[in-house]
Amino acid sequence: MSEPPADAETFLATTDTIAALRPELSLLEAGILAGLHLGLASDSRSFARVFGIEHALVLRAVDSLSGAALIGVTARDPRTQRSRYVASEAGLDVLAALAA
Repeated sequence: MSEPPADAETFLATTDTIAALRPELSLLEAGILAGLHLGLASDSRSFARVFGIEHALVLRAVDSLSGAALIGVTARDPRTQRSRYVASEAGLDVLAALAA
């Protein structure tokens, strides 16, 4: 049996911790990293759907995280702009700090 996805409390706590570690990030950007870390979403469309956020806002945050070298975009659908992403080395360092 697979482990259930993280609950809302865990997601919010993880988002807050990332925001404290990297205060230059918006809460949405920290949330995207938290969702990636917790296995809730690894693409922009899924994140938008799971959290009820406009896809365009998520795309902007993904672009910002990519520009800050915290994630790497691995694929982008030319029609929908759905972006699949993974944590970069710098992003993995931030996420590793969560375990400390």
